[in-house]
Amino acid sequence: MAQPAPARSVDVAGLFDALRANVEQVVQGKSEQVGLALVCLLAEGHLLVEDVPGVGKTSLAKALARSIAATAQRIQFTPDLLPSDVLGVSVWNRASNEFEFRPGAVFAPVVLADEINRASPKTQSALLEAMEERQVTVDARTYALPRPFLVIATQNPVELEGTYPLPEAQLDRFLMRLPLGYPSPEAEIAILDAQGDGRGRLEYLQPVATAADIAAAADAIVNVHVAPALAAYIVDLVGTTRRHPELALGVSPRGALALQRSARARAASVGRGYVIPDDVQALAPAVLEHRLMLAPEAELRGARPGDIVRDIVASVPVPGTNG
Repeated sequence: MAQPAPARSVDVAGLFDALRANVEQVVQGKSEQVGLALVCLLAEGHLLVEDVPGVGKTSLAKALARSIAATAQRIQFTPDLLPSDVLGVSVWNRASNEFEFRPGAVFAPVVLADEINRASPKTQSALLEAMEERQVTVDARTYALPRPFLVIATQNPVELEGTYPLPEAQLDRFLMRLPLGYPSPEAEIAILDAQGDGRGRLEYLQPVATAADIAAAADAIVNVHVAPALAAYIVDLVGTTRRHPELALGVSPRGALALQRSARARAASVGRGYVIPDDVQALAPAVLEHRLMLAPEAELRGARPGDIVRDIVASVPVPGTNG
């Protein structure tokens, strides 16, 4: 019998630092957001970057993709984009006298879905199976996607013209959602300087990791220890969202798993073999906020899911503390 291949070892903390230094050559003044994005990628999760046009969403997504020596496919989402453009299509081959499958852009280790909420809901939903099960079904045949398979999506706020809100089922498949925000004056000066002399141009960015490195990091992260008290803490946090009076929809079990996986990745990124409460608290807004739906009354009052998550984190007792 064939023996399973030995697990590939990787220095997760060293990989994280190399990726971070590489991405920050292009994305200045967003150290926290870059760190969260890299935690998401090392956990082999999908990332949604949301903000107004011009703040660097696509630059961040491209810098992450270019930092990995793997095939990266960009899909520009538009209202006329079809599901077959994303997934692929079966076409008749006259030579072989049979249908053959021609893969779409989704068949790549890194998929950059630019302005994902400008496509129709039907096209958006084409990614559901791919993002959750790492496979695509076309004409009753299932095709496996490569590993790693990472979707880095950007979207504009839903208030902007020509956008369609992502369905809750698809939002739940993103491990994290990150807002970028405007840079500080100092960071904006650094951006002008870097672009002026060419140092911050994407085309000069070189890969510092391979697809195999990302897959090995995801395998290593599984071994990061989560104490029973920390697991119970995660369950308490997500359980509180389900009972919160201002929320019509709380966090699903998939969200609890996502928070645990992200916390493990954050611990590994600093060379720690165990999760601490700070890991969970630091990641809770990015991992949980987009999985919540406000109750109508709270929405009318102008409540925001991010503020509710922070209030919940502040109110749920931390393991090892009183009160």
